[in-house]
Amino acid sequence: MSETVWHPTKEYIESTRLYQWMNKLGYSDYDTFFNKTVEDVAWFWHEAEKELEIPWYEPYTKSLNDANGIEWPIWFEEGTLNASHLSIGKWAEDPSMKDKKALVWEGEDGAVRTFTYIEMQEEVDRVAGGFRKLGLKKGDVVGIYMPMLPETVIAMMAASKIGAVFAPVFSGYGAEAVATRLNAGEAKALITADGFLRRGKTVMMKEEADRAADLSPTVEKVIVISRLNADTPWNDERDVDWQEMRNSEKYEQTERMDSQEPLMLLYTSGTTGKPKGAVHTHSGFPIKAAFDAGIGMDVKREDVLFWYTDMGWMMGPFLVYGGLVNGATILLYEGTPDFPNPDRIWELVAKHNVSHLGISPTLIRSLMTQGDEWVNKHSLDTLRVVGSTGEPWNPEPWMWLFQNVGKKQIPIFNYSGGTEIAGGILGNVLVRPIGPITFNSPLPGMAADVFDPTGKPVENEVGELVIKKPWVGMTKGFWGDSERYLNTYWSRFEQTWVHGDWVIKDTEGQWTITGRSDDILNVAGKRLGPAEVESVLVGHEAVKEAGTIGIPDEVKGEAAICFAVLNQSQEPSEALKKELLSLVAEKLGKALKPKNLYFVSDLPKTRNAKVMRRAIKAAYLGLETGDLSALENPQVLREIEQVKENVNL
Repeated sequence: MSETVWHPTKEYIESTRLYQWMNKLGYSDYDTFFNKTVEDVAWFWHEAEKELEIPWYEPYTKSLNDANGIEWPIWFEEGTLNASHLSIGKWAEDPSMKDKKALVWEGEDGAVRTFTYIEMQEEVDRVAGGFRKLGLKKGDVVGIYMPMLPETVIAMMAASKIGAVFAPVFSGYGAEAVATRLNAGEAKALITADGFLRRGKTVMMKEEADRAADLSPTVEKVIVISRLNADTPWNDERDVDWQEMRNSEKYEQTERMDSQEPLMLLYTSGTTGKPKGAVHTHSGFPIKAAFDAGIGMDVKREDVLFWYTDMGWMMGPFLVYGGLVNGATILLYEGTPDFPNPDRIWELVAKHNVSHLGISPTLIRSLMTQGDEWVNKHSLDTLRVVGSTGEPWNPEPWMWLFQNVGKKQIPIFNYSGGTEIAGGILGNVLVRPIGPITFNSPLPGMAADVFDPTGKPVENEVGELVIKKPWVGMTKGFWGDSERYLNTYWSRFEQTWVHGDWVIKDTEGQWTITGRSDDILNVAGKRLGPAEVESVLVGHEAVKEAGTIGIPDEVKGEAAICFAVLNQSQEPSEALKKELLSLVAEKLGKALKPKNLYFVSDLPKTRNAKVMRRAIKAAYLGLETGDLSALENPQVLREIEQVKENVNL
């Protein structure tokens, strides 16, 4: 068990939204309250939506109807609402909130645009009118292939206002990856930009969008936002200028949507096969995201929430709904967080008075090598909570963030869930102490547990992360593929969601994710999470990043192979390789010593900085790689393919 290092004072605990809400419901002890939230999930989510002040057009008759089984719950039965109204419209109608900042955008070039809630509503109404003029209607799917721009959020809100379903796609995808998702959803329109800025260079999008549309027979219109004022190819029959479209007559009516009607399709890559389209509803994703941000992370009205992400990843929509439903300001940033200097992200926090910052462990591992002085240049006085998601932590970067950025005062809200969850399963609630790299509780309402291979709960050993009750935000299946949804999550243990993460829950209630369960190693009968090996390696001063995979071994069944990215000043050598392998053996035991270690220039990562271990494994073993469309740097796989043959590595 790791020792806790952040300890909330009594005054701090009592100031949180979570504590005040618990108290209102008659609870002063968190554990007692949490147990109630998972024993009676219908009661819990009823109380949660009330606390979030969700505006219903017609009230629901029952918070949960599970007559169709745990796999297909109906939440807020017969209630009607609209995600656009509960995010923007509600506040635009409130005299005390309509002129507050809803969205602030900063471009990589330093340009800033700000929208109040009433200004956002004006834009949404204009774009909704434009959508309708183009023939878009309730139930149509609209692809959003956009950088992080204000128009990205406006498009999402305008689509949901008229009852259309939006499908955000990662802005770094190539045409074929975009088309795969457009075809899966049978999208009628695609919204894109001419391009955006990244590391001081222009990244053109329109050409990729055109190719994607050419490959997607159902796409009738491509709506283009001019970010760069660049000359782009134009198809008069298919292309629509955003600015001209928004000059249409405003559409002020909001479609009243059943709570279970689809709002958004979020595509997630599988290890094999086509991407899975997680279906999220008007009541599901917004309420779960808003709860986790507002009650979990303590986001309050007029706070500033900034998560460094992309709208094609789950944390993009999380940022939107987690912030706006709570009446906060959301900050969108176009570029990279360390350009033109390593302090860009801290500069953004200081400049825009960010209260809640979301980052990934990989980003912190990269920034800590640049030195503390870049952080110390900026006053981070407004920062109250740092959120972290995407991958397991190593202790050293976690402590660097805690000590050097947070000055040992700011809690790190480790947060893990997924695209299909609409938010988190595990987190760090702010009424309990927090330790490095761990989670101090499942989120309220999430009936999480750890199962061994036979389906029995275990403590103090690695097992499968499971969820035993339904929750608001749970994907309503996969778009057009119910069987795959059931096979993916519900086929292992009866009436139990198997999430695909390996975790350890200790007797003190601390949870640690050790990696994906399809990444876990079984070395001579001993389970080994890749993150455990990687933590040892990055703890060495020479190593910047590390990745670990398991390969077949005649003697042990499986053996660990490691890949290390060295710090700039460090040269690879046989002596260093032996030293690192010995260090792992010393820290984890000789039986778990890796079979080999290779030095590489980089690890394959997605745009949101997740290391794709399955891609490393496929390249190393010469296997079929599966869907690699989420990879930002596929060229590194060639290097991994060659390392076994190159004696210099």
